[in-house]
Amino acid sequence: MKTLFEKQIKGNERKWFVVSAKGKTLGRLSTELARVISGRDSVAYTPHVDNGAYVIVTDAETIEVSGKKESDKFYRTHSQYMGGLKETNLSKLREKNPTHIIEHAVLGMLPKNKHQSDMIARLKVVVGSEHQYGAQKPEALSI
Repeated sequence: MKTLFEKQIKGNERKWFVVSAKGKTLGRLSTELARVISGRDSVAYTPHVDNGAYVIVTDAETIEVSGKKESDKFYRTHSQYMGGLKETNLSKLREKNPTHIIEHAVLGMLPKNKHQSDMIARLKVVVGSEHQYGAQKPEALSI
């Protein structure tokens, strides 16, 4: 018996989904988003083919975290120069750029290969409940 490999889906054939982050926990939401974006929820999943869907996340500012992560979780960047470490905790990042919290969590859960940048580009995170992707007719995704 031969193994069947799925072919690459063209950009206009991919499905669009919309998810509200209101009342959802960051880790549990981002694992499900990573599954949909990478195509792992599909029956015809093939590891070397990028056949994921587009996902729109609304209400990014209302994402919840458990425990003391609001004050204890830090996002770190380094400029590769001496003393170039910058730290921002979750509460300050939520005020400044709440979309980065979800994007950062999903990016860490995607596979580290050549498709990663294409996958994360299909994640659209929006502050508030309104989005500009209505022309794509997104379906509601229950998580």
